[in-house]
Amino acid sequence: MLNDLTQRMEQIIKRLKGEGKLSEENIKETLREIRRALLEADVNFKVVKDFVNTVQEKAIGAEVMKSLTPGQQLVKIVHQELIELMGSEKIDYKIYDNRITKIMVVGLQGSGKTTFCVKLANYLRKKNAKPVLAACDIYRPAAVDQLKSLGKQLDIPVIHDDSNKVNLIADKALDYADKNFKNLIILDTAGRMHLDQEMMEEVVKLKEQVKPDYIFFVADSMTGQDAVNVAAEFNRQLEFTGVVLTKMDGDTRGGAALSIKAVTNKPILFVGTGEKPSDLEEFHSERMASRILGMGDILSLIEKAEAAIDMEQAEKMQQRLKKNLFTLNDFYDQLQQIKKMGPLDQILKMIPGVNSKVLSQVDVSDKDTARIEAIISSMTMKERENPTIINGSRRRRIAAGSGTDIQSVNRLLKQYDQMKNMIKQMNQGKFKRAGFGL
Repeated sequence: MLNDLTQRMEQIIKRLKGEGKLSEENIKETLREIRRALLEADVNFKVVKDFVNTVQEKAIGAEVMKSLTPGQQLVKIVHQELIELMGSEKIDYKIYDNRITKIMVVGLQGSGKTTFCVKLANYLRKKNAKPVLAACDIYRPAAVDQLKSLGKQLDIPVIHDDSNKVNLIADKALDYADKNFKNLIILDTAGRMHLDQEMMEEVVKLKEQVKPDYIFFVADSMTGQDAVNVAAEFNRQLEFTGVVLTKMDGDTRGGAALSIKAVTNKPILFVGTGEKPSDLEEFHSERMASRILGMGDILSLIEKAEAAIDMEQAEKMQQRLKKNLFTLNDFYDQLQQIKKMGPLDQILKMIPGVNSKVLSQVDVSDKDTARIEAIISSMTMKERENPTIINGSRRRRIAAGSGTDIQSVNRLLKQYDQMKNMIKQMNQGKFKRAGFGL
């Protein structure tokens, strides 16, 4: 997510913090580098110009120049202006209990609308909504089948009609929701490979018919400025509620995330971070600004942990650790908990102080986790509970059974021993001065 921009900004910020004294000259030089980094990230030219001018105006003031830590003060200004650029206000969307809430999802074909509809239904269902999906994309081949398949996986009803008439599908969905006590309809509307008037007329007519409470525009964040231009046109004709950025887990340059709010004056509401139904996050501009500047995102990390970790199981694990009980079964269970939080590289990027350039050179692929799982799964229950019995012949059998090699098995057992020794030392109070005592 925004890897290249984050690396560039980290380098600029690192040099800036090392400055013992700031002058108007080195502030302007720093801002020239920031300007270059933003333009290379495909941020709108006018947005970049306004951003740099605002930062410069605030930075060349007495507050920064007389500060004891001028570099940090300038970083603070850049951070705050990034937050303002992406939008600090929130849309308080509401799912009503006493009537049906209607959400229209619009955007170009290929932007990820259909997948987002399912993710949104799944997300809002966790907040006690009772969703229905309406398959109003009648043009893209297999769009209806895709929505039906994804809805079936999550047990969310999908309404469609063989007539392929959008107005009838919308009416049918409203009637179904009313008769089955559903309070939320999400309409997956048709897109095209590019903007055309016929498409716009259709979604405008659907808006007039359904009278949605909210319209969410879905943009592919990997398309950069193209997504921003399309968003501006959709907003002109539909006046949508807010923006959803999909594919933020890809190698996106960040132009859409940093430009779309300034161009449309509409907030970013959600970001898609993967293919799974759970890979959807509410957008927080302050957290995204921190990620861009390499400051991590500890709040999102905590939220992911709270959503993924079984607290009852965590409590049992804590009690076992206090008694120095830590087996390979425990190790395996902890891996499963971590996997629920998402890809390891994304989790590590949320930890403050983890350098993105160093991280990009480290292999933190989920394949490593799969390899560890395969090795542990190839062990007997007795071996998992007491790894000391794993001799040479057992290691050869485990390696063959897991499709790995003896070196991989040895490496895992060594890592396990290191973790077990660390837990023992923590229980003995050796780390209590650092605040790590259990």
